[in-house]
Amino acid sequence: MLTILGFAMIATFLVLIMTKKMSPIAALVLIPALFCVAVGQGAQLGDYVIEGVGNLAPTAAMLMFAIVYFGVMIDVGLFDPIVRGILRFCKADPMRIVVGTAVLAAIVSLDGDGSTTFMITVSAMYPLYKRLKMSLVVMTGVAATANGVMNTLPWGGPTARAATALKLDASEIFVPMIPALAMGLLAVFVLAYVLGRRERKRLGMLTLDEALAREPEPETVSAGVGSAGATGGEDRLRKGSAASAGGTGTDAGAGKGAGADAADGDGDEEFQGLDPNRSTLRPKLYWFNAGLTAALLTAMIMELMPIPVLFLLGAALALTVNFPHMPDQRARIAAHADNVLNVSGMVFAAAVFTGVLTGTGMVEHMADWVVGAVPDAMGPHMAIVTGVLSLPLTYFMSNDGFYFGVLPVLAEAGAAHGVSPLEIARASLAGQALHMSSPLVPAVYVLVGMAKVEFGDHTRFTVKWAVLTSLVVLAAGILFGIM
Repeated sequence: MLTILGFAMIATFLVLIMTKKMSPIAALVLIPALFCVAVGQGAQLGDYVIEGVGNLAPTAAMLMFAIVYFGVMIDVGLFDPIVRGILRFCKADPMRIVVGTAVLAAIVSLDGDGSTTFMITVSAMYPLYKRLKMSLVVMTGVAATANGVMNTLPWGGPTARAATALKLDASEIFVPMIPALAMGLLAVFVLAYVLGRRERKRLGMLTLDEALAREPEPETVSAGVGSAGATGGEDRLRKGSAASAGGTGTDAGAGKGAGADAADGDGDEEFQGLDPNRSTLRPKLYWFNAGLTAALLTAMIMELMPIPVLFLLGAALALTVNFPHMPDQRARIAAHADNVLNVSGMVFAAAVFTGVLTGTGMVEHMADWVVGAVPDAMGPHMAIVTGVLSLPLTYFMSNDGFYFGVLPVLAEAGAAHGVSPLEIARASLAGQALHMSSPLVPAVYVLVGMAKVEFGDHTRFTVKWAVLTSLVVLAAGILFGIM
């Protein structure tokens, strides 16, 4: 019964947010609360929620102060050279912009932290997507999938968990996986190229000067990628041809872009990501800020302190040095308060979902059912089975739940048929491209929040491409004899 209710709870949540019948925060809170009562454990709901909140509180703190820190770095101009470099490469060509998004997300992912990756990537690319009326779900989908592949780095989390759970050396798991992961990253770049070509066909292309000279138009909310929307008939980014019909494909809204100043009163957003005259720039402190950021990322990779503590200290130092006057500090904090509230609120709401899923025993029964459903004849192929199961299980479960709860069972079943634990561990990494868009991953709320994209839109657009990328990694692993 718990197995059925667990799958029903997840399915209900996904259907409601993808059809936009409920907001993600409301669904994350109310759906598990109802199912907790349905399984007869309503009296324990408070304990489950408190335990879930306690487990995710460090993550919420990290995200809050990371948003403030990187928001300040964007305000003071630390990432302006990156934006200018991407603009020079992209040349207002939608295809190049999408490929540039994938490349940037992959490079920044080297720090091993998804939230950092999404904050930097969205901050750099968001103004350009908005200016050219490109689909923002393309940006979030490509960034999440690229980060998912790179998340398998030994310091990214999944590899370390697999090594710990099976008592293996992380390098022995990761190094042989490099060719398969390289194929997965190549698949992301190919995907970005294809999606970029589609955006180019829909929008056309201009030179950079023409794009920057173009006045942005008021935007309307559209239902999804390719849906009809009123974005202005003739004034499209198409050179020498009539405009094409079709919306932007996202819930654009009229809020502030990351690191940008307030929009005009009519709802238009100016392309301010490269504004050389914004009052928050601190060019004399550029190398201090660059050094502080490098030191912060180095400390994260070396695990000198817990990440929430590092970002708390970094945010306090960045605010104090760049904005020594209290009114200026308050203004900077207020400028990023929307992102902080949205993301931290989503994380604490997710704590209700994970707390109920774990506390009621649903997740354990679901895992046991899935493992038990594997036929004995598949025993010699447990590595492939593990790779396939890693897609849905790491999407519907936290990495901790999968790697510490399910993976040892799969490894034991494989060992009984002569399958090496190393092969099982490598195969378990295949689903990470999909995992990064899971509603149980706090970083994805940073991504959709900063990009002003509905989580349901992101899920509907991204899941199919993330599954395809994960299958490419799995197929490459089998082809190269890694698993």
